[in-house]
Amino acid sequence: MSRTLVQPVGQKRLTNVAVVRLRKHGQRFEIACFPNKVLSWRARVEKDIDEVLQSHTVYSNVSKGVLAKSKELIKAFGTDDQTKICIEILEKGELQVSGKEREAQLSSQFRDIATIVMEKTINPDTRRPYTITMIERLMHEIHFAVDPNLTSKEQALKVIKKLIEHFPIKRAPLRVRFTAPKSNFTGLMEKVAEWNATVISNDISGTQPSIVCEIEPSILHSCEERLKDVQGRVEVLSVSAHAEGGPSVEQHDNVEVPQAVAAKESDAVAEISETMQKQSISTEIQGNAQGKQQRRCKECDVLVDDKLYREHCKSGWHKHNYTRHKNGLPPLSQEECMVEMELVDSKKDLKDYDF
Repeated sequence: MSRTLVQPVGQKRLTNVAVVRLRKHGQRFEIACFPNKVLSWRARVEKDIDEVLQSHTVYSNVSKGVLAKSKELIKAFGTDDQTKICIEILEKGELQVSGKEREAQLSSQFRDIATIVMEKTINPDTRRPYTITMIERLMHEIHFAVDPNLTSKEQALKVIKKLIEHFPIKRAPLRVRFTAPKSNFTGLMEKVAEWNATVISNDISGTQPSIVCEIEPSILHSCEERLKDVQGRVEVLSVSAHAEGGPSVEQHDNVEVPQAVAAKESDAVAEISETMQKQSISTEIQGNAQGKQQRRCKECDVLVDDKLYREHCKSGWHKHNYTRHKNGLPPLSQEECMVEMELVDSKKDLKDYDF
């Protein structure tokens, strides 16, 4: 008779679990869920409870496999229906986030913040928005860290203030329409001049003349208050006014980019790259002073700290030089690589604009 290995059937091991915990009436209750499914359930993306819960069981301690007692469930929830209690814990409980899930959440929020920054800012020379890739690089340069307790918009506004201090970037102006009675239109024009607004167009026909202009977002509320003096009102047409363009698809190949505009794009990129070069040099000096262990990247021909080598291999700089290395081309420095990639993006973006 052959011997067979008997596995214990009375023990269930829960692995790769996201735990949701709820404290009620002095007791702790936990449920075992699938990773990345709790947030989908709360966002109403996932509607099947079986795809969220690993088991319809309420625990006192998931990691130890201790089940909650029926008396405690009835005392705290008024019922011993495991499914209903699991749904309540899923809605009101605190998610014990794993490392990978926290990293995915922070990465997604970082991208959201960068998108908001891109939509609300422009290059002061060209009045065009920067690319999302460029914004993310600048955010890394100022060592921005995501705060999960704040909204993406709140953090984006803080990021914009820091970027303005270090790089050629500014808030995109608001495009608004000011309207006032004909008898007070002169007073309205005086106030527009005081606000240093850029007039786009005006319409003086009718009993309610209006003027369309661009103003700084920070003075919008003060404009609303001061317009009461002339019985006027303000209407926001666009929260982010960029330079406009609009050639047809057939005209894209025939668009000629003026040298002055191309020079402005190159100057802006060069200015940013010069600032980033100074910061990278100071960082390199500090790293050498501390005597950290370094490894050489043959594709980029630079020394990188052991702890940062893995992150370096995932960077756009390394990937760009890796492609050049495969094609038999010499490596570029981080600043040269950034300028080259930005100029390529700029050439693509310039096709969408009419000069």
